[in-house]
Amino acid sequence: MSNLPDTLLTGYRNFMKGRYAAETEHYKSLAREGQSPETLVIACCDSRAAPETIFDAGPGELFVLRNVANLVPPYSPDGEFHSTSAALEFAVQALKVKNIVVMGHGRCGGIRAALDPNATPLSPGDFIGKWMSLVGPAAEVVSGNEMMTKSERQTALERISIRYSIANLRTFPCVQILEQKGRLEIFGAWFDISAGELWVMDRTTGDFERTAIA
Repeated sequence: MSNLPDTLLTGYRNFMKGRYAAETEHYKSLAREGQSPETLVIACCDSRAAPETIFDAGPGELFVLRNVANLVPPYSPDGEFHSTSAALEFAVQALKVKNIVVMGHGRCGGIRAALDPNATPLSPGDFIGKWMSLVGPAAEVVSGNEMMTKSERQTALERISIRYSIANLRTFPCVQILEQKGRLEIFGAWFDISAGELWVMDRTTGDFERTAIA
């Protein structure tokens, strides 16, 4: 019996023979000097939408925070456990990232659950239901729009949730202060898994525009 799934062991061996072998010195440098990524990407934990893959990033280039539906809760220093807030605090305060990108994606399961008022909780604690209540008001409005198709409602809430998270980011004093000083910039993006398209949010209007590929 293997102590890890065989697919992971195979992947690791391929990594050591391929990327690590080609970038050994870079990895050693990162180990000695630590990480200094300029960008924090807040993304969904969906296995189909990995930021490092989408942005073709190498080791040490991105600091990635992933959770269900790429949500950011509002600032709430209440003494409870806050993993997303902790990672955000570390990226901004310790690593001093210059950019924060909130990246959603198409066909998000968390967003689908938020749009379904009859969804059955996956567990007695209903952790996903509680987490997705962060976009509850928007989900209620969108789900009640019968002029839109099911897929249109899904895409609409996926994009609205990105704007929600950006608004919540700005409730964190460290983010607010650094952005006002011009030392931190905030961006929004949405990735279409099926077409491989990246849509970027206009920071003035909030509209999403497809990124051109030269």
